[in-house]
Amino acid sequence: MKTSAPPSIRVEVVAEFVAAQSNPDEDYYVFAYHITIRNTGEVPARLVSRHWIITDGDGRVREVHGLGVVGEQPRLVPGEVFLYSSGCVLDTPVGTMQGDYLMETDDGEKFDVEIPAFMLATPGVLH
Repeated sequence: MKTSAPPSIRVEVVAEFVAAQSNPDEDYYVFAYHITIRNTGEVPARLVSRHWIITDGDGRVREVHGLGVVGEQPRLVPGEVFLYSSGCVLDTPVGTMQGDYLMETDDGEKFDVEIPAFMLATPGVLH
């Protein structure tokens, strides 16, 4: 059974432009993002899968689905935090990412946790 997300899992994102791996002359922009997932609830939950919606500066949308994150399906007990970093490549100097994680409690209850939209932008591209 899948329910709407209880207010027990919090997701925070910090994104950055990775200039050393990017090549703007070739429309190749690399961004890193650092995720903090915090279980603020009262029951353990495992991150089963991820769903990303990536939109570049020209409005092109790409969706990514996969099991876990960075090769793991972390189980967070109440009060626990899981940190990971990953990356994204765009053809434009600006874009956005958003999505959700499918979580599952120990008793099999599944629920979605929203990953709030965040900006991917090279320095100085936005005013």
